[in-house]
Amino acid sequence: LWQAALSTLNPSPTDSCPLYLNYATVAALPSRRSGASRRPEKKTVTVEFFLVGQDNGPVEVSTLQCLTSATEGVRLAARIVDTPCNEMDTDTFLEEIKKVGKELGIVPTIIRDEELKTRGFGGGLGLVLADRGLRSSRGYLGGRGAPGCTGFKDTLHAVFCLAENSVGPSATRPDDIHLLYSGKTVEINNTDAEGRLVLADGVSYACKDLGADIILDIATLTGAQGIATGKYHAAVLTNSAEWEAACMKAGRQCGDLVHPLVYCPELHFSEFTSAVADMKNSVADRDNSPSSCAGLFIASHIGFDWPGVWVHLDIAAPVHAGERATGFGVALLLALFGRASEDPLLNLVSPLGCEVDAQEGDAERDTKKRRLV
Repeated sequence: LWQAALSTLNPSPTDSCPLYLNYATVAALPSRRSGASRRPEKKTVTVEFFLVGQDNGPVEVSTLQCLTSATEGVRLAARIVDTPCNEMDTDTFLEEIKKVGKELGIVPTIIRDEELKTRGFGGGLGLVLADRGLRSSRGYLGGRGAPGCTGFKDTLHAVFCLAENSVGPSATRPDDIHLLYSGKTVEINNTDAEGRLVLADGVSYACKDLGADIILDIATLTGAQGIATGKYHAAVLTNSAEWEAACMKAGRQCGDLVHPLVYCPELHFSEFTSAVADMKNSVADRDNSPSSCAGLFIASHIGFDWPGVWVHLDIAAPVHAGERATGFGVALLLALFGRASEDPLLNLVSPLGCEVDAQEGDAERDTKKRRLV
């Protein structure tokens, strides 16, 4: 009877089995509880890391510095994501950004409160951190961010689109119509699809005010991303087949895996059709590639005929492993934009510029500058 009772228990700590007439019960306890009554034996665990450079020689100091900087960026992103919202509100987030900016010698531009309204940011915009290729950057600061590179050679802007997602007297309501920075109007049919509103203002600002010719937005945007590409692969949506391939290759190089979504605005953007505005903010049919559609909503505020490169990364699922943040995205951006850096390790792992390299001479390529956001 005892053996039969044990065989019915599953690993769950709440499982139990009553014995004869409920005079006794066999229950499975968590391992931490079952071992609490005995004093654990002390053990010493030694962990050694072997870093081997080229030709089995020592790792160069510059490589160690790059790895250290990347590690700090990943840990910073994970810490910010793991910090509870009542502590990491928009004001605290701004302080984190200012701290990084101070270390880089950069004074950020902050647009908030009434200035958002007067300047026409109907979706809401937080802060712009600009690095014009003169200094190194330390990394990506969590849910919305930008790459950190050592000796970044091109003009780089990091635009942080921040909003407090809570109910208040001025909160967005269903059927509201907002005029966004792009000049387009949006009918609100889903108040939970708020992240794309601030991102739409962000990419429009990058295009109109910063003059970017490469715009990458990265966000934990849709729950549907985890269904579309799984919990290990971020989703990429872009108007460039070359950059789609570059994102996937960079992901394989650094471990932050990426898989493409369907990019087909001529079939999918009709999901946002509105009778009273230029578009709605959420899809009509949730079964019609909603993650792709969410990205297209952002792209529409640049314009589908925009001649530059637009890349959208939805990292909703891989940003967490269980209940803890992974810092996903930092390594991916470092690898993706490594060719625009002076760091030899990042140049080695980055696919960026491979297609351009094949078409341009060395002299022309060395003088060509990109403006990235």
